[in-house]
Amino acid sequence: MGTESVRLIWSPDLPLPWSNTNLMTEPKAPPISPRPLALRSGPWPDYELLDSGEGRKLERFGEVRLVRPEPQAMWRPSLPRIAWSSADAVFEGAEEDERGKWRRAQGLPEAWTLRWGKVAFETRLTAFRHVGVFPEQAANWEWIAETLGDGQAGARVLNLFGYTGVASLVAASVGAEVTHVDASRKSVAWARDNSRLSGLETAPMRWVTEDARAYARREMRRGSRYTGVILDPPKYGRGPDGEVWRLYDDLSDLLQHCAAVLADDARFVLVNAYSERLTGLALAGLLAQAMVGRGGVVDWGELVLMERAQQRGVGMSFFARWRRR
Repeated sequence: MGTESVRLIWSPDLPLPWSNTNLMTEPKAPPISPRPLALRSGPWPDYELLDSGEGRKLERFGEVRLVRPEPQAMWRPSLPRIAWSSADAVFEGAEEDERGKWRRAQGLPEAWTLRWGKVAFETRLTAFRHVGVFPEQAANWEWIAETLGDGQAGARVLNLFGYTGVASLVAASVGAEVTHVDASRKSVAWARDNSRLSGLETAPMRWVTEDARAYARREMRRGSRYTGVILDPPKYGRGPDGEVWRLYDDLSDLLQHCAAVLADDARFVLVNAYSERLTGLALAGLLAQAMVGRGGVVDWGELVLMERAQQRGVGMSFFARWRRR
């Protein structure tokens, strides 16, 4: 699917990330990989990063070309200005996570359908520059499919902050029973629509509109057990009953709840964060703390969108993932 991982160079002048291998107490936390991964998502048939620079990125979603802000793209664009000025829609104004507006070409549809592997999903222009899919997550989708893809009987996946459901549908497409949780009724409805587009409307999937922490706590009390857990929390959010989510205050406890609902033969926990202040190594430390006594190993790093014609890429988010050896 155009994704690959590379090892970043760790400076010999910096200490290696901590691990528990030398601690005398039991149980032990899983070791954290001493080297970060750069998971690079390249083009796939319905998406490519055409160009980037001057604080923007030019992308193709199906046949539609969009220009969106991208502060990390500080270099000069490679393509001529006509390639940018002829885009079908340009997002204007607003800081990150704030409302803005799209300048749209006439005739641009309100929604259109994309595919990744066996999964189909609808793309729309929203007031927060997002379009219902984060293309850099293709590297994580591929990893989820590979981790679950040998047809383990009874595999169950919990997806918290599931948004429009692409990761949930990827897990379902390889036979997992999926519980999809999001605080936004609109996002859950969008995810259910995507399940129908993917031909997975009869797959064993539960759609839950609820605060992620409240649901994880209740699953813990009920003794529910999962093969894998996916988390993609925002920096800030509100639950359907006004619950307040703050990433830096609440993620540690939530990861503890997630560890408590893992089955004895659980395979993975994947956590992703879009925050310039929270690195992959910080996520790895939190995840290793939650997974004490589980064995396995914790990988961590950055998700990167790669341009088709350039070696350069745009770092989009940080991740950490626990997996059974």
